[in-house]
Amino acid sequence: MAIPAPSGPGYVNCRSDRTAWLRGTLKRSQQEALASSTMTAASDNFFNAYAIFLGASLSQMGWVTGLPQLFGALAQLLSVWLASHFSRRQFIVCCAVLQALTVLAVGALAAWSPEHPVWYFIVLAVLYQGFINLIQPHWRAWMGSIVPEKRRGAFFAARTRLTMGASLSVFFVGGGILSLTDSRGMAWLGFSLLFAIAAMGRLVSAWLLLQMHDPDIRTAREPGVFVRSLQNFRAAWQDQTFRHYSLFVAGMQAMVAISAPFFAVYMLQDLGFSYLEFVLASVASISTQFISLSFWGRFSDRFGNRLVMIITSCLIPSLPLLWLFDDHYGYILLLQAFSGFAWSGFTLSTANYLYDIRPFRSDFASYAALQAALSAALVFLGAMAGGAIASHAADFLAWSGWGAWLSSPIFLVFMVSSLLRTLVTLWFIPRSVEPKVRPRPKLLGLVFRIRGFNAISGVGLDWLTVVKRRKE
Repeated sequence: MAIPAPSGPGYVNCRSDRTAWLRGTLKRSQQEALASSTMTAASDNFFNAYAIFLGASLSQMGWVTGLPQLFGALAQLLSVWLASHFSRRQFIVCCAVLQALTVLAVGALAAWSPEHPVWYFIVLAVLYQGFINLIQPHWRAWMGSIVPEKRRGAFFAARTRLTMGASLSVFFVGGGILSLTDSRGMAWLGFSLLFAIAAMGRLVSAWLLLQMHDPDIRTAREPGVFVRSLQNFRAAWQDQTFRHYSLFVAGMQAMVAISAPFFAVYMLQDLGFSYLEFVLASVASISTQFISLSFWGRFSDRFGNRLVMIITSCLIPSLPLLWLFDDHYGYILLLQAFSGFAWSGFTLSTANYLYDIRPFRSDFASYAALQAALSAALVFLGAMAGGAIASHAADFLAWSGWGAWLSSPIFLVFMVSSLLRTLVTLWFIPRSVEPKVRPRPKLLGLVFRIRGFNAISGVGLDWLTVVKRRKE
């Protein structure tokens, strides 16, 4: 059969069919952003508060933070092999449904009240992060195959705005639900409702993903993928600039993990914040992160990502120490806003810097995966260390006499985290280099997706692709 000429009716029909499914798929993808952000806003940022409600000890708070991150990184490494046995869409939808069931089980813990509920919650949190990370690389590849290159910047910018609006709205609603039920002595009901909303959002997300078109029916199995990946990891690690950068980012995240779980403990237990006050304090940081991303983007384009990394890595060590000076709610809000400003610059500059230091035409995915895996491993160690320090802090303060001027044992964790963050910064500054800047700031634009947000450790960005900017 003769192939229709590009100007013939066959070509017109083919192009119109593609336009039809593409328009529908992109529309459903934006709708899916609303549904999936409902899940993350109603679950991720309440996990620490939920662990406290379940009666988590200070050492268990370290497990709540560290173990899910570690297993999430392992899940990303397993995802390529697992997905090769299914179609990409089927694999993503299946993981999304299982994640929804996991969130539903998290909410059921509040009503069920089993013995040792915190350990059940930690197992479910591990599964939750595992499913997210199984989905992530294949979702990224799926979007890359269907979103036209010239529309990627506008598409993901619009998607991010939807995600931000929905997330903050659900976050506020969640805080209101918890405050209302807690005032009536029924906080368990509030958490059950909150995680039921999260599960419903994920199920709607899975249904929308099922309706979307995937041009790649099945991920092709290629022999030797695992061996080649290990070779790419080895080659990446031999790059001194990348090695120093990776140790810096992973080290900073590990030192942040020492104190990260205990800000919620301090606000909810020591200061007696209501859940709504806790949410508002978190929103002060999150909103500032989003607002200041554009400022830091322009600043890094003009002065370079290395300078932004140095400035923000000098600010970040001071953040835990500032909690020692005042406990008034207005001060906490200002402190959280300052934290968001620092973290937005750090997150954006480190993401851009990784692209800039990658050798030309090398496998970017290997660099990103190796850096993410190292960070997850060190975050686990940092969270475990933080839990150990927190559980022995009261005894140390009594023995040392520091308890006379440290009103909370958690302040010791904050001080240790600040000191170690400072040491990481001092180690990196003389080793940092300004890479040969690629034409990205003028000719190209990096496209990121907001994966999630955290009031303490910053916005989570997924690097997606590089697209040409339109000429102005």
